[in-house]
Amino acid sequence: MILTGPAIAAAIQTGEITIEPYDPARLSPNAYDWRLGDTLRVCDGDLDAATPTAFIEQPIPTTGLVLQPETLYLGVTLEKTGSEKYAQMLNGDRTIGALGIWVHVSAPLGHQGHAIRWTLEIRAARPVRVYPGMTFGKLVFLTAFGAPVSYQQQPAKYASTDGIDISRLYEEIPGGAL
Repeated sequence: MILTGPAIAAAIQTGEITIEPYDPARLSPNAYDWRLGDTLRVCDGDLDAATPTAFIEQPIPTTGLVLQPETLYLGVTLEKTGSEKYAQMLNGDRTIGALGIWVHVSAPLGHQGHAIRWTLEIRAARPVRVYPGMTFGKLVFLTAFGAPVSYQQQPAKYASTDGIDISRLYEEIPGGAL
């Protein structure tokens, strides 16, 4: 079941949910409006699952940065979010979708116990200017059923993520770069 905006606010007050920085004005009926951080990693050219992704780190100026089609951008949420009690689901929203921006379609689940600034996969259909701190999507919190298992107790590749992370699939591929 999905938490309502008032339930999210109550869970923040009790410490069951962490959102930093938190702005109560960003609550909606069933979600929290998250924002784009101030840095992108630009991954241009061919990508290979067996090797670490090459990138150029690019700060997003206050005047904005134009995203180009056929380029993969890895970004980060401005907010760090987490909960030991609730799972999270991070999505883009209609406002950026209407600009032709696809964001975070491959890994929207945040496990219980995983408090992170989310790495975002970002693609643009056409050239489009983005700004640091702009609203970029919705974060929902979900009630988990069954015995809780914290993400921090699992052998997880991305457990210590606190910024933009490239794919670490190369760690699993036999003969890949280690």
